[in-house]
Parts: sequence; C-alpha cells; structure tokens
Amino acid sequence: MRVFIVDDSAYVRQRLATVVSELSDAIELIGQAEDAPRAVEAIRRLKPDLVILDLQMPGGGGIRVLREIKQDTPAPIVLILTNYPYPQYRTQCQKAGADFFFDKSMDFDRVPELLQQLHPVCRTNADNSG
Repeated sequence: MRVFIVDDSAYVRQRLATVVSELSDAIELIGQAEDAPRAVEAIRRLKPDLVILDLQMPGGGGIRVLREIKQDTPAPIVLILTNYPYPQYRTQCQKAGADFFFDKSMDFDRVPELLQQLHPVCRTNADNSG
C-alpha cells in the first residue's frame, strides 16, 4: 500500500512518516506535501493508494484537495486527519468523498490500526485493476 501525507505541520508529517515506517514493509510512504497545490500535483503524479489529508493548510485547504483527487480514476482512499473535527467539516468531507474522518487530538493513535486494516483492501484492489 502506497501512502501520501498532506499536512502543513512538519511535526505532524514526521509523526505520520514514523507511523508508516514502523508498519509492514508492504506499507510505503511515497511522498508528502505541505500545501494544497503541491498535494494535488504530487498525488496525481504518484497515484497513492491512501492519502492522509489535513483540512487547514496554505493554498486552498484540504477540502479542495479532496474534491480534486476524488475525481481521479482510480481515486485514492482518503483519511481526513484534522484539528477541526466540527460536524460541518465532517459533512463537507463526506459529501466530497472522504473515506475516513479522524480528529488529530483524539484519533491519531487509530491511524496505524487503520493502515493495517486497509492494507489487504488496497492490495486486492491493485491486484484486480491490472
């Protein structure tokens, strides 16, 4: 499973990179971005299986990134990981195609478990697509 991280905080990106590196060798961090324009470009170029996406960042924000990348075929699985877990954001993200919505302060520790659960799903999808 190929993972891409989008967050304007270098600290959060590093923490997530560490989480990914400590998991199975079959889960690989393929890139990171700190703003919306770089995120969209890199995601379209690298075609990750999973994007971990923050909502608040320079250059347009995570909801814009989410809407754009969910138009791609195949679209990546998207985990929103935010400090703004308000119902209105959750609703907007669900409408835009987010697969998961986690609160950074409450759910960060759930990320490794989710990646482990998703890995077989991503592998099956990759095997069936080619």
